[in-house]
Amino acid sequence: MLLAIDIGNTNLTFGVFDGERQVHQWRAATKRAGTADDYTVTLSWFFHSAGLGSEQIDGCVISSVVPPLTAECVRMAREYLNTAPLVVGPGVRTGMRIVYDNPAQLGTDRLIDAVGAREQFGAPVIVIDFGTATTFNVVDGDGNYRGGAIAPGIGIAADALVTAAAQLPRVHLAFPPRVTATNTVEAMQSGVLYGYLGLVEGMVGRLRAEWGAETSVVATGGLARVVAEYTAAIDVVDQNLMLEGLRVIWALNCGVKRNT
Repeated sequence: MLLAIDIGNTNLTFGVFDGERQVHQWRAATKRAGTADDYTVTLSWFFHSAGLGSEQIDGCVISSVVPPLTAECVRMAREYLNTAPLVVGPGVRTGMRIVYDNPAQLGTDRLIDAVGAREQFGAPVIVIDFGTATTFNVVDGDGNYRGGAIAPGIGIAADALVTAAAQLPRVHLAFPPRVTATNTVEAMQSGVLYGYLGLVEGMVGRLRAEWGAETSVVATGGLARVVAEYTAAIDVVDQNLMLEGLRVIWALNCGVKRNT
């Protein structure tokens, strides 16, 4: 069994794979001051609830955009799981050619999303990840990573509006019934969320103009399902892209044969 850990700015996501099949998934809040002991307690509780023992885990792979937590999760894997984890970064095989000015500057989360999307949906494909930032990532018809775009996440956009405009309240991120709102709360919801639909649809249209109208669009991340309900620009939502990408990368680097 493989434990895949995605350390994001908002959440840590843990996924357990039995071969190529994901059998468990859990989330915990990202605490930048968290320690190996903290996450050992969290993971042991998850394992206990699923009837798993730490000795059943044969390998571990980690992706992180929060450097202070990377070392802590590595220590947790070594001490609790008794395994040396694979940390995705420079020098790790991904099976994907990266066409990027400086590949060292490419966020591992963006690349892993692309690997997972190509594995699940083939190529060409556009991946939109609605995380703390919203990223657009392109895999061309030959399966190469070709770059994309980074925009402020929906939550960041809403927070900036409240921070910069003292009289505006903090609102729940839910689509209002109409674009033309008649009160301040719904006006903010309309501007942020329907405005974000315009961003997504505009970016997808421009990316497809560059890479082909047949390019499929896959969305992942916290608000992916909410946004996808209101636009035809997104073909499918898959919340497991990151973990699937991690599984593929671990298999490539650790010599585990994949089913064909």
